[in-house]
Amino acid sequence: MKKPIIAITIGRKYYSRMISPDSIKILEKFAEIRHTGTENPADKNEMKRLLNGADACITSWEVAPLDAEIISSAASLKAVVHMGGSVKRMVSDELFKKGVRVFGASPVLAETVAETALGFMIIGMKKGWEIAAAVKDGGWREYPCWPPRELRGKTVGIIGASQVGRHVIKLLKLFKVDILVYDPFLSKEDEKLLNVRSVKLSELAAESDVISLHAPVNANTKQMLNSDIFKVMKDNALIVNTARGALIDEPALINELSSGRFYAVLDVSDPEPPVVDSPLRKLSNVTLFPHFAGCIEDCSDMSLRAAEELRRYFSGENPLYEITREMFDRIS
Repeated sequence: MKKPIIAITIGRKYYSRMISPDSIKILEKFAEIRHTGTENPADKNEMKRLLNGADACITSWEVAPLDAEIISSAASLKAVVHMGGSVKRMVSDELFKKGVRVFGASPVLAETVAETALGFMIIGMKKGWEIAAAVKDGGWREYPCWPPRELRGKTVGIIGASQVGRHVIKLLKLFKVDILVYDPFLSKEDEKLLNVRSVKLSELAAESDVISLHAPVNANTKQMLNSDIFKVMKDNALIVNTARGALIDEPALINELSSGRFYAVLDVSDPEPPVVDSPLRKLSNVTLFPHFAGCIEDCSDMSLRAAEELRRYFSGENPLYEITREMFDRIS
């Protein structure tokens, strides 16, 4: 029986960081591998060459999107695995209309984003970066928030029971916190399984000591944290955003933060990066990071996940994480 052809579209210069030798061994057991011929991730022309006659492909950051033009050159394509976070930039309606199955390795990244979010919560509750800046300026413990607060025993509000949100919930179990979740798609069964309380957004905002965002941006979620929500938040609450900047009405956030009433740790912003003179760069009760929660030096675990998804697909087994067109309103 002829082996399927799997095209790896990731640029050669990224192989050492992104492609595990073990993942190649897994693929070679059941498939013929077609490697990109370029140092950089495949552009449109290279994608056409790679996908001509290919049964599946592995994509990642910077690879040319699978638009109608590329799809027309990929008559044999049956499956795609994306090594990265969101697949929305990569896929197209033409891909789904053709019946191509789409799988993601993003659960690997979801874990590191969740771990970073937890770190932000722990240090953010202690106002660690603000205190560290004061120490650098010659201070010590002469600080209004001393002694610093701990996460343990607090109420944490999770906005979005996504892959990241669910892993955050898992990690938080170590801290004996009460966990509230706002997610219109969260079923009663999952609410019970996760051992959380599903609430309205306004209720979550009013009760939470920490609010952590893990939702996608769409028409229903854009600027979901706005002046009405900020008004009901607790004094000294903490907002952690490792999802998307557009989930927050930034002018309203800046207005509220300027009063010094609560604290924010933002890994994302809207626009991104923040404009040079944005108040977010100056306010002492905001800590900014350059959208790095999902950035990892060693991405090879994603290639193992990608190889396993394709092994499952071509052997007729159930996938670990399949992405359908219907899921787009619920994923980043």
